[in-house]
Amino acid sequence: MSTAFLIASSRPQGNTVQLANLVAEKLSRVSVFNLDDYDISVYDYEHRNRHDDFLPLIEKLVSFDHVVFVTPVYWYAMSAQLKIFFDRFSDLLTIEKNLGRKLKGLNCSVIATGSWDYPPPCFEDVFKLTFSYLGMPYQGMLYCPVDEDIDPNHSIPGISEFVARLQG
Repeated sequence: MSTAFLIASSRPQGNTVQLANLVAEKLSRVSVFNLDDYDISVYDYEHRNRHDDFLPLIEKLVSFDHVVFVTPVYWYAMSAQLKIFFDRFSDLLTIEKNLGRKLKGLNCSVIATGSWDYPPPCFEDVFKLTFSYLGMPYQGMLYCPVDEDIDPNHSIPGISEFVARLQG
């Protein structure tokens, strides 16, 4: 099974990316895409941004069996970079419907870190509702509470189960 990790974090070597790396090491076919490497502008009702990097990135992502959205929890929600990306799904419902139809059946998961013991329910609800609306089977979330750097030698609860879901 091929898996894409879509990184959406303000810290390229922060806890969220470290957690994603720990998961990726346990998988055989992973490609990593970092939203910081793409020029993706905010949703625009007039679609003046249709030539930025959003549509080419979606073309790549729909070629995978599974996409994992990787984000820290900021103010009870996904990162700003990922929110902009999610807002652009609207393009796939209006001007690029054929590409949008390719999302149906694409398995999705979430990797997240935050300062709470458990993520706020509203955090995961956004993913569940979006994926349900787009027909993308949601395979769950790996959440890791952090208050300091992740120790790669320390066992992360739930990581084995999460990896098993990604492997089908």
